Amino acid sequence: MRTFDYTRIAERTWDNEILSYIAQIHEYKGKQELFSRQKPVELERLAEIARIQSTEASNSIEGIVTTDARLKQLVSDKTTPRNRDEEEILGYRNALNLIHEDYDYIQVSPNYILQLHGEMLKLTAFTYGGRLKTTPNEIDRTLPDGTKELIFKPLEPFETPDAIRNLCDSYLHALDMEVTDSLILIPCFILDFLCIHPFNDGNGRMSRLLTILLLYKCGYNVGKYISIEKKISDNKNAYYDALEQADQGWLQETNDPKPFIRYMLNIILDCYRDFESRVMIARQSGAKSTSYDVVKTYAMSMIGNFTKQEALYACPSLGSSSVESALKKLVDDGTLKRLGKGRQTKYVRII
Repeated sequence: MRTFDYTRIAERTWDNEILSYIAQIHEYKGKQELFSRQKPVELERLAEIARIQSTEASNSIEGIVTTDARLKQLVSDKTTPRNRDEEEILGYRNALNLIHEDYDYIQVSPNYILQLHGEMLKLTAFTYGGRLKTTPNEIDRTLPDGTKELIFKPLEPFETPDAIRNLCDSYLHALDMEVTDSLILIPCFILDFLCIHPFNDGNGRMSRLLTILLLYKCGYNVGKYISIEKKISDNKNAYYDALEQADQGWLQETNDPKPFIRYMLNIILDCYRDFESRVMIARQSGAKSTSYDVVKTYAMSMIGNFTKQEALYACPSLGSSSVESALKKLVDDGTLKRLGKGRQTKYVRII
């Protein structure tokens, strides 16, 4: 059976790319903490947007979807689920809210992991919510000719309880001993969790919830304001490639976690960069700035085209109608060019 001993990570060496990611994340973390004390109002809107994006993205990766309008109503508690997909979406939202609000009180232990999984599936008719898998769950993919190809064989159900307990114990011990930076430990934990694949369903979504939880508990709370799940969804192919590279030889304990560590650090760093970008727009706009000024500041920072929704996310102090009005004025005065019509409309600045 696979064993877990994260103290051995201290014996590893890391390439310059990984070390650079860690150094930059540490720097951005300090900047975020400073801004959080100075601009609490702007952050509330960013957090609201991130919750919607996180709930949508983490579920859509698994093919669980609803309309934009229904999603916003579900996340805002303005409606009840109409089908199984919406039950799972709302369950993820509830589990995510627990982490956002009470991460200090959620321990890295088998019981808490089971409770989070139960919360995530609480609104569904599934009977396995909050329970470890009872049947093997090999991971495969369907080829163009319809045949299935085995990608990875996780642990057997009888091995899973001990594996999850040892995984949590080893992680906490390594964290307490400070054998390496927590930014390296966290992706290692998530990789091993995914390779154990402890649940009949919901392993991917649980891995993303646990990523947020572990980052929060180590002081990296950028996921509250910029959706880590959306970043993963936007880079889904790279995510699966990194996972496939990192799990080769996992059962034999010969696998190299670096591809997955590198991928996750890049995602976290990208979130911090986005956070700073939105903070800079808020700062440059100033207290007396109009919606036109705010959206123009954002537009002038963009190299390529962007949508109204992207502008809305980047300017959290503004509402939808204010952004739409500002975009129209920017098109009318020749600052921007409108591309396409209806929902396909995009904007690009005129040089």
